[in-house]
Amino acid sequence: MLEMGYKMMYGYMTLSDGTEVVHSQILENNRIDVHFERPTEKGFDSVRFVLPDYTYNVWEGEYTKEEIDGFKLFLENNAHLIYRYAREGGIKLA
Repeated sequence: MLEMGYKMMYGYMTLSDGTEVVHSQILENNRIDVHFERPTEKGFDSVRFVLPDYTYNVWEGEYTKEEIDGFKLFLENNAHLIYRYAREGGIKLA
Protein backbone atom coordinates (compact mmCIF):
# COMPACT_ATOMS: atom_id res chain seq x y z
CA MET A 1 0.00 0.00 0.00
CA LEU A 2 1.44 3.38 -1.05
CA GLU A 3 0.30 6.75 0.20
CA MET A 4 0.26 9.42 -2.51
CA GLY A 5 -0.94 12.80 -1.26
CA TYR A 6 -4.54 12.64 -0.14
CA LYS A 7 -5.29 9.11 -1.29
CA MET A 8 -4.21 5.57 -0.59
CA MET A 9 -2.92 3.39 -3.41
CA TYR A 10 -3.37 -0.39 -3.27
CA GLY A 11 -1.43 -3.02 -5.19
CA TYR A 12 -3.57 -4.99 -7.62
CA MET A 13 -1.32 -7.02 -9.94
CA THR A 14 2.12 -7.36 -11.51
CA LEU A 15 1.97 -8.07 -15.24
CA SER A 16 4.40 -10.41 -17.03
CA ASP A 17 6.59 -7.52 -18.26
CA GLY A 18 7.02 -6.20 -14.70
CA THR A 19 4.33 -3.52 -14.99
CA GLU A 20 2.79 -2.85 -11.58
CA VAL A 21 -0.93 -2.06 -11.44
CA VAL A 22 -2.10 -0.08 -8.41
CA HIS A 23 -5.37 1.71 -7.66
CA SER A 24 -6.74 4.32 -5.30
CA GLN A 25 -9.66 4.04 -2.95
CA ILE A 26 -13.01 5.18 -4.31
CA LEU A 27 -12.81 8.95 -4.65
CA GLU A 28 -15.36 11.69 -5.21
CA ASN A 29 -17.91 10.94 -7.97
CA ASN A 30 -17.20 7.19 -7.75
CA ARG A 31 -13.78 7.75 -9.37
CA ILE A 32 -10.80 5.43 -9.01
CA ASP A 33 -7.30 6.26 -10.24
CA VAL A 34 -5.43 3.28 -11.69
CA HIS A 35 -1.68 3.51 -12.33
CA PHE A 36 0.39 1.25 -14.58
CA GLU A 37 4.16 1.58 -14.00
CA ARG A 38 7.10 -0.45 -15.26
CA PRO A 39 10.75 0.05 -14.31
CA THR A 40 13.20 0.94 -17.08
CA GLU A 41 16.90 1.77 -17.26
CA LYS A 42 15.91 5.47 -17.32
CA GLY A 43 13.37 5.31 -14.45
CA PHE A 44 9.76 4.34 -15.07
CA ASP A 45 7.20 4.19 -17.84
CA SER A 46 3.83 5.15 -16.42
CA VAL A 47 0.26 5.78 -17.43
CA ARG A 48 -2.63 6.72 -15.17
CA PHE A 49 -6.23 5.94 -15.99
CA VAL A 50 -9.45 7.16 -14.37
CA LEU A 51 -12.40 4.85 -13.80
CA PRO A 52 -15.28 4.76 -14.62
CA ASP A 53 -14.37 6.75 -17.78
CA TYR A 54 -11.42 4.55 -18.88
CA THR A 55 -9.54 7.69 -19.86
CA TYR A 56 -5.88 8.29 -19.18
CA ASN A 57 -4.65 11.56 -17.76
CA VAL A 58 -0.86 11.01 -17.59
CA TRP A 59 1.36 9.11 -20.03
CA GLU A 60 5.11 9.19 -19.49
CA GLY A 61 7.84 7.06 -20.96
CA GLU A 62 7.97 4.45 -23.68
CA TYR A 63 4.54 2.81 -23.69
CA THR A 64 3.18 2.34 -27.21
CA LYS A 65 -0.35 3.20 -28.31
CA GLU A 66 -1.01 -0.56 -28.53
CA GLU A 67 0.10 -1.03 -24.91
CA ILE A 68 -2.14 1.86 -23.80
CA ASP A 69 -5.05 0.25 -25.66
CA GLY A 70 -4.21 -3.05 -23.94
CA PHE A 71 -4.32 -1.37 -20.53
CA LYS A 72 -7.73 0.07 -21.36
CA LEU A 73 -8.98 -3.41 -22.31
CA PHE A 74 -7.45 -4.79 -19.10
CA LEU A 75 -9.41 -2.19 -17.11
CA GLU A 76 -12.63 -2.94 -18.95
CA ASN A 77 -12.22 -6.60 -17.91
CA ASN A 78 -11.10 -5.87 -14.33
CA ALA A 79 -13.00 -2.71 -13.28
CA HIS A 80 -15.56 -4.67 -11.27
CA LEU A 81 -12.78 -6.27 -9.20
CA ILE A 82 -10.86 -3.01 -8.80
CA TYR A 83 -14.04 -1.32 -7.48
CA ARG A 84 -14.58 -4.22 -5.08
CA TYR A 85 -11.03 -4.07 -3.73
CA ALA A 86 -11.12 -0.27 -3.55
CA ARG A 87 -14.22 -0.53 -1.32
CA GLU A 88 -12.52 -3.18 0.84
CA GLY A 89 -9.22 -1.33 1.30
CA GLY A 90 -7.19 -3.37 -1.16
CA ILE A 91 -6.67 -7.08 -1.73
CA LYS A 92 -6.34 -9.01 1.52
CA LEU A 93 -3.51 -11.54 1.30
CA ALA A 94 -2.86 -14.22 3.89
